[in-house]
Amino acid sequence: MLINSLVSNDSPMKFLLLFLIFITTTVRADQDDDFLAARDAFRAGDATKLAILAQRLKHSPLEVYTAYYQLRLNLETTDVSAIRAYLARPDDTPLIDRMRAEWLRTLARKQQWELFDSEYPRLISQDAELNCYALQSRMRTQQPSVLREARDLWFSAQDMPESCAVPFDAAISAGVISQQDIWRRQRMALEAGNVSLAKSLAVRLAGDYAVSSAALDRATENPARYLERPPTETAGQRVVALFALQRLAKQSPDLAAEHWEKIHAHFPESEQRYLYGWLAYEAARKHDARALQWYRQAGNIQFSEQQAAWRVRAALRVQDWPEVLSGIDAMADTQQSDATWRYWRARALQALGRRVDALKIFAPLSADHTFYGQLAGEELGDTPVLSSTQPTYQPGKRDIATIENLPGVQRTLALYRMDLRTDALREWSWVIRNFNDQELLAAAEIARQHEMYDRAINTAEKTVLVHDFSLRYLAPYRAAMRAHIRENGLEEAWVYGLMRQESRFVTSAKSGVGASGLMQVMPTTARWIARKLGLKDYRESLLHQLDTNLTLGTYYMKNMLLSLDDSPVLASAAYNAGPGRARRWRADRPLEGAIYTETIPFDETRDYVKKVMSNTMYYAREFGTPSRSLKLRLGIIAGKTAGTVEDTGGAP
Repeated sequence: MLINSLVSNDSPMKFLLLFLIFITTTVRADQDDDFLAARDAFRAGDATKLAILAQRLKHSPLEVYTAYYQLRLNLETTDVSAIRAYLARPDDTPLIDRMRAEWLRTLARKQQWELFDSEYPRLISQDAELNCYALQSRMRTQQPSVLREARDLWFSAQDMPESCAVPFDAAISAGVISQQDIWRRQRMALEAGNVSLAKSLAVRLAGDYAVSSAALDRATENPARYLERPPTETAGQRVVALFALQRLAKQSPDLAAEHWEKIHAHFPESEQRYLYGWLAYEAARKHDARALQWYRQAGNIQFSEQQAAWRVRAALRVQDWPEVLSGIDAMADTQQSDATWRYWRARALQALGRRVDALKIFAPLSADHTFYGQLAGEELGDTPVLSSTQPTYQPGKRDIATIENLPGVQRTLALYRMDLRTDALREWSWVIRNFNDQELLAAAEIARQHEMYDRAINTAEKTVLVHDFSLRYLAPYRAAMRAHIRENGLEEAWVYGLMRQESRFVTSAKSGVGASGLMQVMPTTARWIARKLGLKDYRESLLHQLDTNLTLGTYYMKNMLLSLDDSPVLASAAYNAGPGRARRWRADRPLEGAIYTETIPFDETRDYVKKVMSNTMYYAREFGTPSRSLKLRLGIIAGKTAGTVEDTGGAP
């Protein structure tokens, strides 16, 4: 207000203020140019140019970066005292921990264990490679305990860093990691589809556990052919056959079951139950009615989290509430505590006439600001979105200024200004990591003011007790969006619920598969829409242009909605995974919207639909539109129409 009053008159103060703004903007632009040039010099290994630019940036918030660049250029030969001086700096930045990690790797490669041991406890970020280097160092004096720790690390389906080879080899040589342990890890790798790891483990197996790499190759390339005459005399041979059956079950539970029927007698009961568990899992994900039968044949084996989840989802599809309850009860405690399974446990109890027991779950769950928290609240008869979603704290100007003046925040703003989003994200995540709720909301407001909408939303979501839902559910670009919403007859809350999930309102967002802009429109879909709308001058570069992106995205939302029974659940699923899949995931009979959503086979799409629909509820409240319950919005998903030809998904 003061600035406006000063600028609105012709006083000398106006010209002074404009001059100061000009100088500040010019200095900032010069610093940005110098920093980008310093970054390029570092990447090119030009120490001389980097030194000149570092001197210019000596009093910039980004000086810690140029100092890092200079040290990193000669880390192998830099004096230890210079490195320690950098690591001892008071700057609150992830760069210092990154430098510490790089130096620790250098020390480990040189086997300078005394220096390594003195610095490793100060490392903040978790690092598997350095963890195994620390084990190597401790092997010098604590070998028995180190070998036991190495065994704990051993059971992973993923490739481990090369630094883990030394403690692993030592544990294998000492018999701490046994042949059975190697065989178990190989089976884990095969379950995860990590055939290269399984083959590398094969060289360590002998006798009954021996596995042929050539057999693994054949089972990978053509599992059906391999299963025509699979050898099953040894544990190793049976592992390959089971792997081939798992791969085939992903393609077709029918074919896998057909082959299994011919050879199952050659497997001990434990391995039969194991295979039935995988058959059941793959069948459940394909909504195959035999899934529950196969789960029963698997018996009481220890299912993975995914297998356990799909046992319950298969029961939900047919509304077998006793089986839903049994399946959740069989889960590990940590999995049962997830909001998803707490809600469905309560629903099962309610369906079985145990309303009081169900209410004991719904009541605390309704306080969660999640999809299932909202549904739980509705089961209690509360409003669709709890009254606690109203803003309970808004930071004052002094609170905001205190946070904005932090060097880490200043670095973040500078990095965003230069479009160095990855570095900016690291800085921001680091600086807010220990903030309390009030500080988080002040930081979120700063991010909003600087149009860093993704950071504003993600930061506001971290609060535990004190919230501001207007920051969690920002609604930028409303003026630009209104005409598109009216033209397509869409609900504004749903459009924003979807857009928030797609891009967090980052106009330059681009996904790993090429979707672009605020509404994350795929290039092939964009071309199809452009033809439908008669946009003769359309070209792919326009996807990031705001109005074009909104034109294409809202038209596609309308198209999905009209072609999918006016169901926002189906349309949201189609927006993420394609309309063919959204149709194919329907049941043969009408299905409750929440059950349809929970039984979407793609993890990403299932989570996406839940969040879009939950977002919609919050936006409806923020926009002051007539409220409908989430359960009503989810609706009933119509069953598949007999004789309907399903398309294959993806772009129309």
